[in-house]
Amino acid sequence: MRAPTLVRVTAASDALDRLTAIVPDFPEPGIVFRDLTPVLADPVALRAVATELAAAAEGPFDAIAGVEARGFALAAAAAAVSDTGLVLIRKAGKLPRPVFARDYALEYGTATLELHRDELPAGSRVLLVDDVLATGGTLGAALGLLADASLEVVGVSVALELAALGGRARLGRHDVRAISVVE
Repeated sequence: MRAPTLVRVTAASDALDRLTAIVPDFPEPGIVFRDLTPVLADPVALRAVATELAAAAEGPFDAIAGVEARGFALAAAAAAVSDTGLVLIRKAGKLPRPVFARDYALEYGTATLELHRDELPAGSRVLLVDDVLATGGTLGAALGLLADASLEVVGVSVALELAALGGRARLGRHDVRAISVVE
């Protein structure tokens, strides 16, 4: 039996619980999609979520890495409130300079993520931010890219975790902080 996840109620978790839209059968039948765009549209909610996402790092950090696509918006907001830079982890073929690339499995398919090889100096401290932790495939690939670039990951921060899908277990030793958890 899995131990229950303890969730601290904050303004950010309350905003996520109130504003996240539940969309059944998207992008395909059987998938329950949790749409965070209403959170992004609300300035008070966005600031609360961004602030809490940025607070997940252990110690200071040099940049926040955001994962395409909704993770970009949250990571950019978190970078702004933490006064740091933003590194983009993109889908294949979107970055113009030499890249590291990682293939990964999604809940409903496969994809590839890429990171510029020269984005930050080796050893830079990075907080990884994304919107949702589901199966862990996307964040696992992102962590692999950051390791390929010799960057130190000081934390992984997500707005929403779908705990039943077990993604946290796929991220190894990395500390994952989720603002809101759906069992």
